[in-house]
Amino acid sequence: MNDVDVVIVGAGQSALATAYFLRRAELSFVLLDAEEGPGAAWRHGWDSLTLFSPSQWSSLPGWPMPPAHGYPSRDHVIDYFARYEARYELPVVRPVLVQAVRRDGDRFQIEAEDGRVWRSRAVVSATGTWRHPYVPSYPGQDSFSGVQTHSGHYRNPQAFAGKRVLVVGGGNSGAQIRAEMAGIAQTTWVTPLEPVFLPDQVDGRVLFERATERWQAMQQGLPPPEEVGGFGDIVMVPSVAAARRRGDLKSVRPFSAFTSTGVVWPDGSHSEVDAVIWCTGFLPALDHLSPLGVLDADGRVAVEGTRAVAEPGLWLVGYGDWTGFASATLVGVMRTARSTAQEIGATLSPVHQTQPEGVSQ
Repeated sequence: MNDVDVVIVGAGQSALATAYFLRRAELSFVLLDAEEGPGAAWRHGWDSLTLFSPSQWSSLPGWPMPPAHGYPSRDHVIDYFARYEARYELPVVRPVLVQAVRRDGDRFQIEAEDGRVWRSRAVVSATGTWRHPYVPSYPGQDSFSGVQTHSGHYRNPQAFAGKRVLVVGGGNSGAQIRAEMAGIAQTTWVTPLEPVFLPDQVDGRVLFERATERWQAMQQGLPPPEEVGGFGDIVMVPSVAAARRRGDLKSVRPFSAFTSTGVVWPDGSHSEVDAVIWCTGFLPALDHLSPLGVLDADGRVAVEGTRAVAEPGLWLVGYGDWTGFASATLVGVMRTARSTAQEIGATLSPVHQTQPEGVSQ
């Protein structure tokens, strides 16, 4: 049994940012990470995945991300996370897959898949969304004999060479995967609406600035700025820009059903399909909180700020705007990570607990 003041479930960007600020409090804490090494969900990104913001706009608190050539790659981000953990000597224990968080009197009991147990006075859930990919349901889907995979498990186009592939989803992941499929697979890009491509000079930095301006206007009761473009629109990273110039980013509207060998379109026509890559997003990965009875019908938790309404010893960081403006982004999580750590520090008396054996604070 390992007793600490605070257990942080996860070791991705939100968890690391929260841990950075918790170091200032006289509280013991530990980060429980399900992965084999640093990097969190980035360890599972496809080979060519990049951020769509420059390094200086993709940093965690305290230490800027080192410069990269162009937009930072998946491996660049993983290396940054690893060095960040080491730089601040963050107490990460891995691999630990947390299965359940329960109340046990005035403490929480955090149970891992391998039987290990931690006890804490507070819990920060920072598990993100990678372990809960969303795939829409279609008639006949179970009868489809081809391959179905989600962007969260896609690695590179070579596995689909020469095949007939549907890339489904109109966001940045759909555009990037469709772009690198060109010339390798017979690809059809399926999007719910015509994709919105941002101007070449607009990247994640500009989107964050625009979103901040809109948020500030809303807070002041003012009309939002009229700039077009949001986080759901497609950033013209080099691979996507090149594909668009080639004419490879034309899309079609969704099909209506699956058959055993393909899909049926709304006009009744049929296409033979070997594989479908779902670029349809993710949902919060919060199953470990089920024993607390805090999940609503949508799988979310009612919060005030980042603190759970029904369980005041629980905080949630990094799941999207419902846990803080832009909190699911590298640069955006800093604000809510700081306020969460401050609130935990103010809530818990600063009684030092012993760190788990082999873990330094």
